[in-house]
Amino acid sequence: MNDIGITILLVVALFLILGSGVWIGLTLSGVAWIGMQLFSSRPAGDAMAVTIWGSASSWTLTALPLFVWMGEILFRTRLSQDMFRGLAPWMQALPGRLLHVNVAGCAIFAAVSGSSAATCATIGKMSLPELARRGYPDGIAIGSLAGAGTLGLLIPPSIIMIVYGVSAEVSIAQLFIAGVVPGLMLALLFSGYLMVWAWRNPARVPPPDPPLPLGAKLREARHLIPVILLIAAVLGSIYGGIATATEAAAIGVVGALAISAAQGSLTWHTFKESLLGGTRLYCMIALILAGAAFLTLSMGYIGLPRHLAEWIASLGLTQFELLLALMLFYILLGCFLDGISMVVLTMGVILPTVQKAGIDPIWFGIFVVLVVEMAQITPPVGFNLFVLQGMTQRDIGWIARVTLPFFILMAAAVGLIYVVPEIVTALPAHMRR
Repeated sequence: MNDIGITILLVVALFLILGSGVWIGLTLSGVAWIGMQLFSSRPAGDAMAVTIWGSASSWTLTALPLFVWMGEILFRTRLSQDMFRGLAPWMQALPGRLLHVNVAGCAIFAAVSGSSAATCATIGKMSLPELARRGYPDGIAIGSLAGAGTLGLLIPPSIIMIVYGVSAEVSIAQLFIAGVVPGLMLALLFSGYLMVWAWRNPARVPPPDPPLPLGAKLREARHLIPVILLIAAVLGSIYGGIATATEAAAIGVVGALAISAAQGSLTWHTFKESLLGGTRLYCMIALILAGAAFLTLSMGYIGLPRHLAEWIASLGLTQFELLLALMLFYILLGCFLDGISMVVLTMGVILPTVQKAGIDPIWFGIFVVLVVEMAQITPPVGFNLFVLQGMTQRDIGWIARVTLPFFILMAAAVGLIYVVPEIVTALPAHMRR
């Protein structure tokens, strides 16, 4: 059977097994086993055992469960309420007023969470009832939260960056550093759109709260101190070269436990729930990563990635055309798979092509994260849309519609980092010097 026939057979097997309701990690392992058993001479069982053990025992991956646990601990604290109190007085002067709390709150929580869904849920739990009570329109409040929630993937520490770093064998610390400026740029784009919306719809923006003197604003801002100190400890230790990503994750867990204890929310029950929640989420991710590692090995034995890279190279696509095709591919894939599955499923095949085209793997990592962010708010399987549907009980089509402007802004951000790649590469290059 030729490469096209093998590819079609494996893709059909993938969707048939997924469609039958089998877990994604087991599906990937099953497709890899089929490919190896039918089209290579190496025993599939031996390869599966060695690959899955190697994937599960990777030291680089240790940062992932720690960052997941840190987010779970903070999810059970008063952090979101405190952030609203600290941010709200400073947002009153901006066009759009408290709508900016969604963006600023998500950007701050993203810097200690790493999960898009957790960021969206935590900030939404705090901001949506408050914005509704004050009379802000549901459409722009929910749309801005869905868009800003995706910052959890881009602003480090990011779970998906760790997954990409392990899959692509690039420095996770460098990826974290590279994500800072694009993350802030995207947050500014979101806030800029909210300002434009407010200027065009002044009657729909509720009147401001009574102005507070500077001293009162500063007193309210003290509620931001714990999270700012935690961000400084986690990211500062990485950027300062004091700690690796794994060591910084351990610092983050200790800091999150300290914040939880100081707020009085650290009980045996919340500790146990955070540990179980983190374990459940990490086990799901680890199973997907193990299956993807076996699938990558299987594809390597069959030779599909190399043949695909050679075929794409023979098309003579420019870098722009290749990246445009990949962006459309990931957005389409995001209609059916979650972000982590998308990355681990495709990296073994896509990376040889990208490297052959001369694209920097660090830059490409941020590109992939941005495009996966876009997929988080595309129906029918946009994870942030599901989170908001569960929180608001609104129709998923309506949520997708009010989120569309933020999807367009993400596409603009992808264009910006292509035109000005230094947005991504300048900070990591400076840190390496």
